[in-house]
Amino acid sequence: MIEITILVLIVLAALAVGSLLRRRDGKLRAATVTEPTESARADLLAAAGMTGSGPAVLHFSADWCGPCAAVRRVVSGVAVELADSPNPPLDIEVDIDAEPALAKELNVLSLPTTFVFDIEGRERFRISGVPKSTDLRTAVEPLTV
Repeated sequence: MIEITILVLIVLAALAVGSLLRRRDGKLRAATVTEPTESARADLLAAAGMTGSGPAVLHFSADWCGPCAAVRRVVSGVAVELADSPNPPLDIEVDIDAEPALAKELNVLSLPTTFVFDIEGRERFRISGVPKSTDLRTAVEPLTV
């Protein structure tokens, strides 16, 4: 009986620790708006496809990343929903293995990671994990006007 009680306590502790570690997954976090002063960063973003013609949703992925497929569906769905906006958002997917310099510049620590940039190239939001479609749309929609 004591062994079962100890096992139950260990499982409950593991669940609590796991919940604490994953509580930020998929949450939208506002970024500090800074001017893109560094030319290296601007050059890397331009090489990735940020043209400055509209806001951009840039998401890092990899072939070996399972949750990245879900991010791909969410971002493309939001981009399609907002395609008729005055400044439609760009959907930019970056392979972290192909562009490690950009990932390092943007301080990407895990996959999937998604960024929302305004039309001037300023980082507005950062999302670790799979974003909710409604949260992403709420973040991007004001930037498309």
